[in-house]
Amino acid sequence: MSGATTALIAAAGLAAGVVGTAGGITSLVSYPALLAVGVPALPANVANLVALAWCWPGSALASRPELAGTSPWLRRWIPVAALGGLLGAALLLATPTHAFDQVVPFLVAAGSLALLLQPRLSARTDRAGRPHPGILLAGVLAMAAYSGYFGAGSGVMLLTLLLVTVDDRLPNANALKNMLVGAATVMAALAFIVFGPVEWAAVIPLSAGVFAGSLIGPRVARHVPAPILRWVIALLGLGLAVRLWIGR
Repeated sequence: MSGATTALIAAAGLAAGVVGTAGGITSLVSYPALLAVGVPALPANVANLVALAWCWPGSALASRPELAGTSPWLRRWIPVAALGGLLGAALLLATPTHAFDQVVPFLVAAGSLALLLQPRLSARTDRAGRPHPGILLAGVLAMAAYSGYFGAGSGVMLLTLLLVTVDDRLPNANALKNMLVGAATVMAALAFIVFGPVEWAAVIPLSAGVFAGSLIGPRVARHVPAPILRWVIALLGLGLAVRLWIGR
């Protein structure tokens, strides 16, 4: 790759890291950037997922205030997310990449709209009591598997789930989301490194950009007013849903 291409990929990684760890639309930036510089679809998907593993350590460092006191919760749910990531990677390696094409745009759109309605959903949840833990288990496992398979929109869907079922404070739920998506992505990345072809010339600059961006994103989520951030994330999610629907 030329120096200009490498710089473009790194810049896309930086933007993806910020956007993803501030809300959850990482692949809206990074995956199209890889396609734009000529990386074929499947290698671009794999390279994107491997590079996004670097969101985990960066967002953990930047989210220490929000993660304080959550260790018991994370010890329970990170293994679930890691298992889901492995299942998603196995699906990607074993099945055609168009398997979810028909349903994913609608899932992303539903997650984005649910994020806009989250305050009302949380208020109803407070009145009725928290949903059964099985709902959270099924949701985390499904979203983690999707993160390991493709991942576009998984962050916003998981963020909405956590806001309704775990913590209705957006920066705190976002920090938990970053830890779960990170665990799923790291396990999927390890599977791809062992069993799948990895376009390292794209992964290295993208990883550097992603890590730098992930140090910024949680701080954005901390300081931007929650209603504004909610609308920005939801609108980006709806844009991604339209893009995925058109590209089916």
